[in-house]
Amino acid sequence: MAETPTEPARSSLRSSAAPPSGAPSGGALERALSAEHAAVYAYGVIGGKTSGALLKRATAGFDAHRARRDQLRTLITRRGGTPAEPGPTYLLPFEVRGPADAVRLALLVEQRVTTAYLELAADRDPALRRIAALAAQECATRAYGWQPKLGPFPGMDREEAGVDVTVPTSGSESPPADSAGTPGQEAQPESSAPDGQ
Repeated sequence: MAETPTEPARSSLRSSAAPPSGAPSGGALERALSAEHAAVYAYGVIGGKTSGALLKRATAGFDAHRARRDQLRTLITRRGGTPAEPGPTYLLPFEVRGPADAVRLALLVEQRVTTAYLELAADRDPALRRIAALAAQECATRAYGWQPKLGPFPGMDREEAGVDVTVPTSGSESPPADSAGTPGQEAQPESSAPDGQ
């Protein structure tokens, strides 16, 4: 996880990277790649604010998003496109001060990446649809691991869904109960590795 910045920017996980040129799939493939770039960045921040079991979960999430990012880069290149590079930094939707904030960010990251893959799942290419479905399933599973409660469908406002969004507690290393994110906050998951990884 050596891609983690020493001082992550905060405010609204958005990249300043230029969009890819010449790639097919109506932009859904590129948007999925952008979401994965953001997720790799965000998981670096998450890992830097966690320890113990939460750090192991953050490391697994980082590795999974990095693998999907690399897979999407390869797909875009094979289809004649130029994959976008990650932004130099991403603005987070809130300051990540400790484990509770890290869990909130992880939940938001997984929701945003799931949404990107759901768009890709509508592509005409069956191979892309399969990749998108599997990736969305993985994101949903990771989100449940961070907070073992059912959440709203991607894109649905949490308050609108009437979902309990408290952060799980399980022992001394887990964060205290907290909000899982404010509806309407901008964030596209991307993360790098926690310091020292």
